[in-house]
Amino acid sequence: MAQPAYVQGTLDTLLSADGSVDPAALSLRDTTFVVLDLETTGGAPDGGGITEIGAVKVRSGEELGVFATLVNPGERLPPFITVLTGITEAMLAPAPRIETVLPSLLEFLRGAVLVAHNAPYDVGFLKAACARHGYPWPQIRVLDTAALARRALTRDEVPNRKLATLAQFFHARVQPIHRALDDAKATVDVLHGLIERLGSFRVHTLGDAAEFAKAVTPTQRRQRHLADGLPHVPGVYVFRAADDRPLYVGTSKDIGTRVRSYFTASEKRARISEMLGAATRVEAVECAHSLEAEVRELRLIAAHAPPYNRRSKYPERVVWLKLTAEVYPRLSVVRALADDDATYLGPFSSRRTAELAAAGVYDAVPLRQCTHKLSVRTITPACALAELGRCPAPCEHQISPEEYAARAAIPFRTATEGDPRPIVDALLARIEVLSGRQRYEEAAVVRSRLVALLRATVRMQRLGALTRLPEMVAARRDQIGGWEIVVVRHGRLAAAATSPPRQHPRPTLDMARATAETVRPGPGPVPAASAEETERILAWLERPDTRLVETSGDWVSPARGAARFSDLLTRAEAAGSARDSSVRSSVTDRSDDARSLRL
Repeated sequence: MAQPAYVQGTLDTLLSADGSVDPAALSLRDTTFVVLDLETTGGAPDGGGITEIGAVKVRSGEELGVFATLVNPGERLPPFITVLTGITEAMLAPAPRIETVLPSLLEFLRGAVLVAHNAPYDVGFLKAACARHGYPWPQIRVLDTAALARRALTRDEVPNRKLATLAQFFHARVQPIHRALDDAKATVDVLHGLIERLGSFRVHTLGDAAEFAKAVTPTQRRQRHLADGLPHVPGVYVFRAADDRPLYVGTSKDIGTRVRSYFTASEKRARISEMLGAATRVEAVECAHSLEAEVRELRLIAAHAPPYNRRSKYPERVVWLKLTAEVYPRLSVVRALADDDATYLGPFSSRRTAELAAAGVYDAVPLRQCTHKLSVRTITPACALAELGRCPAPCEHQISPEEYAARAAIPFRTATEGDPRPIVDALLARIEVLSGRQRYEEAAVVRSRLVALLRATVRMQRLGALTRLPEMVAARRDQIGGWEIVVVRHGRLAAAATSPPRQHPRPTLDMARATAETVRPGPGPVPAASAEETERILAWLERPDTRLVETSGDWVSPARGAARFSDLLTRAEAAGSARDSSVRSSVTDRSDDARSLRL
């Protein structure tokens, strides 16, 4: 079937990614409208009650066709309707029923945008009639001239948004008289007048007009021009203030479409509304594909801490749990990794979470909890924990450094770097004992410590497996037949590229490797990138359609590492979530998990 003429003229600019025409991108001048009005018996839209239909098809100010008919509603006509419209029962008696009219009307609407004044009323009657008589309602766009007038005209210009008032304001050639065709013709002139007015609001397309009719704020309407000219490609967008300070950083597969959504009725966040009022321009950073966009967003947020990005509100709270390199090691919460012989676990999103994991370690192994610097030569007075039997008292030399390392330090190092089973078993045993004694609240506390510790261990070992690799090259097919390519070095995205469709990806891949960022390993398990960046890369690499092209080593995790407890972690987290509704049953379930784990 041939495309309509107005589509043929704009096809080059309106094709979407899948090759179809996007009606929302049509200019209002090139859009075909069917302006419709109904007269009814005044009742509710229940599939009947329509007495007259009038519709005018227009495009570019030219009238293309007219549809007008009386309709026999199959019910008595109220006298006040006759007084209002001049339509009598005698006029309606020979008229066709609505089920006879609907096929011709739906054909008249085909390929056009339906326009009506107070459109929900007219559309409600037509939908009810279609449903009642078995006709599917077409997927048709609707514009409401009353809604457009509420946004485009002020109270100083018109006292209300009635059709008669607007027809007089826009000097319509036909005045509405409560007859369908005349009212439809009056609405045509109102529509054309509104379209002229919309130009001053930078509303030029059908999609713009549909959004403009919705309840957007004055700030959104005033700042809408910030979305003009942005590319429709994957990347990062930055809202900047007058002093060029970044206010908000976001990412999208389509920058132009995403930024435009900030100026629509769907955007209701108060902080974003405040941000839009302070923004003066939007900067677009085009990226090779969505993974590069996600990574660049994370880096920009970390570098600039934009005030309207929630993730940048407390970046300083990321901490690590450190087992110090001393004669008698202890746990310490630190904010940065150091190039020393200490063992680290993390990162944790807050100090509280790190301390919760540390408490789990103390429940499982006899690590000292004091902060003194102990010496093998000088005795330090013992604390209350030693008197309670909860510390082996290395301060009083009641345990040798070798025995202390074997009982306390080595199990922690093993748990972070390899098998955490000894610590996990100790915590599960404690949960089982407490729940067996019906001390459910205490058992739930120990469970939360297990969750914090196990979550951090699983996460760190997963990150470390990729961080240890000097280089990994991977690729995956994109939607148009090309290849998305990434070069990852020590867990950091060093390069990203996309090869064109129907071309071998090797030249693009070689170019990406040659121009990739130099990344040197650093201290700790995640030295070259933030944990969040490496996790984004891992999620991309682990997709079923991703192919590993080259690696400089083996991408492996410990054979009996923390990952084998992922199911246990999921169940423990679920039990914690259910605690508010049933503390007792969730802890009992946790004890069952402990028994099944040993089996």
